[in-house]
Amino acid sequence: MPLGYEVFAGNRRDVTTVEEIVETMENRYGKADRIWAMDRGMVSEDNIAFLREGGRKYILGTPKSMLRQFEQELVSEDWQKVQKGLEVKCCTGPDEKEIFILCRSQDRRQKEKAIHERFEKRIEEGLKKIEASCRKRKYKLVTIAKRVGRLLGRNSRAAGLFETDVIQTEDGRAKLIWKKLEKWRQWAELTEGCYLLRTNVTDWTGRELWNAYMQLTEAEAAFRIHKSDLRIRPIWHQKQPRVEAHILVCFLSYVLWKTLGQMCRDSGLGDESRRVLEELSRIKSVDVVMPSRCGIEIRRRCVSQPTDHQAILLHHLGMQLPCHMPITKKKTNEM
Repeated sequence: MPLGYEVFAGNRRDVTTVEEIVETMENRYGKADRIWAMDRGMVSEDNIAFLREGGRKYILGTPKSMLRQFEQELVSEDWQKVQKGLEVKCCTGPDEKEIFILCRSQDRRQKEKAIHERFEKRIEEGLKKIEASCRKRKYKLVTIAKRVGRLLGRNSRAAGLFETDVIQTEDGRAKLIWKKLEKWRQWAELTEGCYLLRTNVTDWTGRELWNAYMQLTEAEAAFRIHKSDLRIRPIWHQKQPRVEAHILVCFLSYVLWKTLGQMCRDSGLGDESRRVLEELSRIKSVDVVMPSRCGIEIRRRCVSQPTDHQAILLHHLGMQLPCHMPITKKKTNEM
């Protein structure tokens, strides 16, 4: 369940908010035996040192470049299966105070492989076009070098596969020379679908550590719900108090969203808040207006009868629709 929220300046990097958030949580709720889970965008060596100094436990995402330190573990076969298509392996850190968790996902592997193939194709086609341009016209070396740099920058996920060089021929033309590095391809194929976590929790299994870290998906889902269903983006406001008020309303809405989700789970309806809201949103209220002989209108707001499906949902949730709703009279300003 969400406990609270903080609002930061839009130009502030996530990694600079860690100490403030940790200290705020501890001041509000005490230094409980909690575990801090953070993705790669929140991690830096300074933040890790800060967590260690306070004796705090953590599970952190790490840059993929650190996989180089565990190349031998990647090729060995002693992986622990967590679920279908997912394996983990625990490795002791260099200082023996941390455990690194190697994770290998089949779905993630297929996704990354498709990305590499798509970017490789784009780069190869782009380099061939640049080659053809060099044969047709006389370009400066710096012009061709910039074109190659832009091409590799736009397709950075496969840029390491290509080695490029721009030389000048005897007739003064720029010539592009390039080739593919099979060593890079071999490493990419080995690490596709793999990622690395680090933790100072040393008495848990790899499965338990991975499950704890995956709770971050709840936070990611919260951001998606805020931005899509609850429309949190305060793009209609220019003043800070209005932005903060907008976010407050969205936060309270999210609390209700999560409460409805818990009610659904307790009622055996799964965790389908969105589908329940979509179904119940079709229930309408109707204003019945009856004129009288004395000129006064009698107005009554009635609630439409739910369908069989809606009635079943309401029954499982322990809710009962009212037959009528009160009508709030509009206040008029007296001159």
